[in-house]
This record gives sequence, structure tokens and C-alpha cells, in this order.
Amino acid sequence: MNVPHVSVVIVGAGPAGLLLSRLLRMRGVQSALLESRSRARAEGRIRAGVLEPGTVQILESAGVGDRMRREGMPHRGVEFAFDGQRRRLDFAENADGRIITVYGQHEVVKDLIAANLADGGDLRFECEVTGVEGVEGGVEGGVEGVGGSGVGGSGARVFFRRNGAGEAEALDCDFIAACDGFHGACGKSAAGRRRRVFRREHPYGWLGILARAPATREELIYASHEAGFALYSMRSPEVTRLYLQCAPDEDLAAWPDSRVWAELRRRLEFGGDGWRLAEGEILQKSVAAARSFMAEPMRVGRMFFAGDAAHIVPPTGAKGLNLAAADVRALAAALGDFYRRGEEAGLREYSDGRLRRAWRAQRFSAWMTWMLHRAPDESPFETRLRMAELDHALTAPAMRRVLALNYTGEFGE
Repeated sequence: MNVPHVSVVIVGAGPAGLLLSRLLRMRGVQSALLESRSRARAEGRIRAGVLEPGTVQILESAGVGDRMRREGMPHRGVEFAFDGQRRRLDFAENADGRIITVYGQHEVVKDLIAANLADGGDLRFECEVTGVEGVEGGVEGGVEGVGGSGVGGSGARVFFRRNGAGEAEALDCDFIAACDGFHGACGKSAAGRRRRVFRREHPYGWLGILARAPATREELIYASHEAGFALYSMRSPEVTRLYLQCAPDEDLAAWPDSRVWAELRRRLEFGGDGWRLAEGEILQKSVAAARSFMAEPMRVGRMFFAGDAAHIVPPTGAKGLNLAAADVRALAAALGDFYRRGEEAGLREYSDGRLRRAWRAQRFSAWMTWMLHRAPDESPFETRLRMAELDHALTAPAMRRVLALNYTGEFGE
């Protein structure tokens, strides 16, 4: 079997894989990206869109910041609605001028796909990875024998099928970048290979909608209501993105549009300022269970994990996409140093460095999630405790600074 060789095989065309492909190409490192979905499906998945300043900087350095700067919405702060009141947290005032940018993840994906293809990047859609071999080399120390090909020799091999059918194909490589998410083939292939998994299934989910309704508030609203959490956000001046706390296994059939809007008004329209939520056509509706997930280490021999393949945080802290971008920035730099100068320090240190940031993000996301969500069996005492924590976080100057810096990513590295 005559198998082509590339330096790096990237599995998964989410933001992590696409950004890594772009950054590697800019460093002169050859890669091939395999994605099981079609290009249209990869570009069409609507997910979070809160970008930290560091993520904005990474995207700009990758040459994909023009449309983000034109269409993204800078936010200097967020509002918190709880206990019958509204309180605003000013990021710029409390986090040394740092602000966030709201720009949909699917738009980031579109920009990265276009840039990669325009530069001749090797993106292969509708190619389902069926297995990997030869990843064990270099687990304990240096990355020996890189540059050749052949399983069991000096590299790894990735097997895949086009359109999930037909004859099996393969690529030999020096390294594999696992960017294929929580259910990806790379994680399954690494199961039992000295990886430790940490999980927490939260007792609630998020019912999310995308609506063709004008934004009537300039900033996000995080609401903690006796009926449960709600979030008001937007994807553009004409499209809003809204969430309601629900059961993790909620039946969407029980949520007709009229009930969705009524519950959003109930949980968001309080605080005495007369603000009203604009309604419109619901374009998308879904339920996602809230979960926390970590897998250690983020390297198994020649395979490096990034983004959701390594860690998942509850969306309350807006950290998922930002963690993925930081992961691949570090991985691209480490691979670039290896191929340019033969330096292995970045590859050896990748897992420990990224896990430190990821666990900090888990801590912040868990704190935000606890403060804002009402547990199904929550006692009146626990409710008042959460309200006191929110009040403290938004009143004490030191706590305001901690919250603002964590939200904007300053404490991430």
C-alpha cells in the first residue's frame, strides 16, 4: 500500500482544526485536514460567539480578522439580572481596558475555511477517520525518528473513508492533531492509553434559540430567576441568540414558540427599567446538556489534543472557543519550532501548559454556572447563598476585577 506522507494530520474542521491548519501553513509546516462533515454542515453549525481579546488577536495574526472587525460587535461589559435588579459589569473599567467581541463561531469557521482554501490548504471534507496507528512513539521524552513514514517505524498512520464508504485510505504523518471534539475518533483511539478522564454531568441543560429579531440591548444579559437561568445575546443587529435553563433531557416538543417567548420574557424582563425583549421568527431551536469534561494528558505520543477533544466547559463562562484558539496557538508554535530548529521543548510542555489554562477555565465556568443556575432540588438557603455570591461578585471592587479579568481571559495563561 503506497501511503502518502504529510508532516501533520489534523482531524476535525471546527475552529481548532481550521485555525491550526492556517497557523501551520503560515509557519511552512505541511498538514492535511480530515473532516467527516460536508463543508456546508461545518459552516452551518451555530454555536457560541464570545471572543476574548486574546482570541481576536490570534485570528488577526492568522489573517482572518477583516470580516470579524467589520461585523463583530464589541462589548464593553455585560449585565446581570437577579433578585429583582439589574447590575452592569464594565469590563474596560475593571479589566484594564479589555473588552469582548461577539462574532458567531460559524462565521469564524467560514473565514478560516475560505482563507485555508485560498492559500492552497489541504482540507478534505466528507472524510471519516476510522482509525489511527503508530501514535505511541515519543511518549516519555523526545520525538525520535520524525520525518519518515510507515506504521511502527518513525511515524503514525491515519485511516479514513471518503463519504463514510468506499475503500479505506490512509495518510502517514509525523504527528496527529486531534481536533475532532468530544465524540471524535481520536479520543476513542486513545482510550486506555494512560489518559485520565474527569467528568461532571450538570442537572440542567440549555434550550437555545436563534431568532430573526432585532437586538434591543447592546450587551449580554445573564439572568438568574426563580424559574431558572436565562441568557440574552445576539449574533448580529438583526439576529438574537437566547437561552433558557431546562432539564438536560428536555423534550423540544414541549416548547412551542409561544412558550419559549413567554418564558424568556418572564426571566429577562425585570429590573424596573421598562426594557422589552423583541420577538421574531425562531430559526433554530435545540437543547444541550451542560457538562464538564477534561482528559489528561493532552498528548499521547505523536497525538496532540486540542479544543473539545481535550476539554469541555459549561457555556456559562464563554470559554470553549477561546480555549480552543489558545490550544492551537501553542501547538502551532511548538510544531513550528520543531520543524524549523529541531526544538522539542514546546511539544514536551504542551500538555502541562494547556491543562493549567483549561482547569482555570473549568473553575471559572463552574463558579459562573453555580451562581446563575437554580438546581432542581435547591433549598431556599442555597438560593439566598447564590444571590449573596452574585451581589458580592458585582459589588466588591476586588471581586468585580476578578470576574472581569476571568471573563475577558486575562487570567487564562
